[in-house]
Amino acid sequence: MKKAASIVAFVAMAGICACGAFGQALSAQQKANLEASLKVDTSVLKSADNQSLIVLSSQKKVIPARPADPDALAETDPLHWYDMEYAGWNAKKVNIPQSPADGAIGKKIILIVHGDHPWTTACTLGAMKVAQACSIKLKVLSPNWDLAVQNQMIDQAINEKPDAICLIPLDAKAAVQQARKINDAGIPLFLFNTLTQADAMNYCVAWTGPDDFGQQRKLARVWADEMQKRNPGAKELDVAYVQHAPGGSPYFARCWGPMSELSGYAKTVKTVAKEAPGFDADKATQVVSDWLTRFGPGLKGIFAADDSAQAIGIFEAFKKAGRTDIVVCAAGNSKQGMDLVKEGKLFAITYQTAEGDGALTIKTAADWFNGKAIEPVRYLPQKIITKANVDSFYPPQW
Repeated sequence: MKKAASIVAFVAMAGICACGAFGQALSAQQKANLEASLKVDTSVLKSADNQSLIVLSSQKKVIPARPADPDALAETDPLHWYDMEYAGWNAKKVNIPQSPADGAIGKKIILIVHGDHPWTTACTLGAMKVAQACSIKLKVLSPNWDLAVQNQMIDQAINEKPDAICLIPLDAKAAVQQARKINDAGIPLFLFNTLTQADAMNYCVAWTGPDDFGQQRKLARVWADEMQKRNPGAKELDVAYVQHAPGGSPYFARCWGPMSELSGYAKTVKTVAKEAPGFDADKATQVVSDWLTRFGPGLKGIFAADDSAQAIGIFEAFKKAGRTDIVVCAAGNSKQGMDLVKEGKLFAITYQTAEGDGALTIKTAADWFNGKAIEPVRYLPQKIITKANVDSFYPPQW
């Protein structure tokens, strides 16, 4: 059966090489460009941590039936977040451009990120590695966390008429209008990294990035298990969340993702506080110091949306208060976060490959230029990092 499938795939690809997508004739130059593009091997590329740059998740995402009205459900119900967590899977695609199927070499892509940050620098590096391997002309724009500026950059990108636009939406709701505008201009859109409201997915070729809800649910279980292990027989485990910047999907996935997961998995875990201090260590210290005063020894866990500045601020607050008993986990695997895991301070973090995130969106666009079938959603793999395996993720990407 595998051999037969391979033959079918080869025949289908041979048809693309000869005729392009949907039977349109390709010139000799286009055929040569496609053949050269298909020979590019991106599987040999590595990220700074010596992991393979492009790896797709092997875990099959189980998509439950959509509730009649997810918003009517409690925020602690996992299905309340259905339209964000499963956005893209049941999208009704609108006016999606057909692939030219004439090869990725020579194409121009404008990549618009969300803001300046060491993570973004690594993400951009990953995108550049794939663009260079595929001989794609890549232009990167950053609005530095300003939605109005990002909207202006989208207008600028549309006016430049690139072959595709790759976008990290700053705001889940605003992404719908952004995606529609790019779609109306007839430019292929690839959304990545942060999730959007479901409607935005109707206007993009595909979405790529981490299964952020899935990863945080997985991390939450490991976190809850450790808190219960350290506090056997406890009837209540008070926890707090240091949240991501409001608006984007990580704000929801890295707080209500674990909260809704634990509402069923670990009923002894009780959320007593949540706050978004931004990505400033001093502000995180202030917030956590206040929690330590308010909740005292009853506070058993903190879940952070960021393993770098936020995590550093959290442990500075612990140091001042003389606390070493609180179980802390965080999203991401920066150098700071992995060092804290290695020191035994941070209990667990998620593998958030920044380079892989940028690389995957460009690779998906390249596949589309090459006439390959594109799934509506492509996830990066899920991995939990603890002291037992942290060494295998060095050197850090950022």
